[in-house]
Amino acid sequence: MAHIDYYFSTLSPFAYLAGGGLEEIAARHGATITYKPLDILALFARTGGTAPGDRHPSRNAYRAQELPRQARKRGLPLNLKPAFWPTNPAPSSYAIIAAQAAGGGDLGALVQAVLRACWAEERNIAEDDVVRDCLSRAGFDPGLADRGLLSGAETYAANLEAAVNAGVFGAPFYVVDDGQSFWGQDRLEDLDLHLSGKL
Repeated sequence: MAHIDYYFSTLSPFAYLAGGGLEEIAARHGATITYKPLDILALFARTGGTAPGDRHPSRNAYRAQELPRQARKRGLPLNLKPAFWPTNPAPSSYAIIAAQAAGGGDLGALVQAVLRACWAEERNIAEDDVVRDCLSRAGFDPGLADRGLLSGAETYAANLEAAVNAGVFGAPFYVVDDGQSFWGQDRLEDLDLHLSGKL
């Protein structure tokens, strides 16, 4: 049975555009997933990336075209300039880490709810009420937003180190336990083909 380490940021529009694609692929192949939210700006600093605000205008202009195109392609609503972006990704990331440890809900649905809150619903994912609502909608105890903050912070930092060691440099990033890695929501098809033994 294959295992996938899923590295992502709760601020990433491209992670949002992945929708439930990873979960569908994992279910099709009987693969397991470990969700590893991380600090994307720290990852960029460690791996040669550049924060969106510091990128050349041509790169940002292309991003402004590409995000709506990909959203239309996937039938997802998207606000290109969310009211609460960037914001502090730590509270939502810690909640995902706590939910993964606690179990009892749908982790993929939680991740998607957080990303949708930011990129489609004009909600601030740094606010406890928003995080609690996302937890509840995915079948988790909303009180997880208030527990395990220290262990959440430790795991969040450890996820960054694991990402750097695994050769991860962006989000979303999928690393299969056979060493193959796939960067971007537009590589989910390749991940599917790989797990099928066709690529």
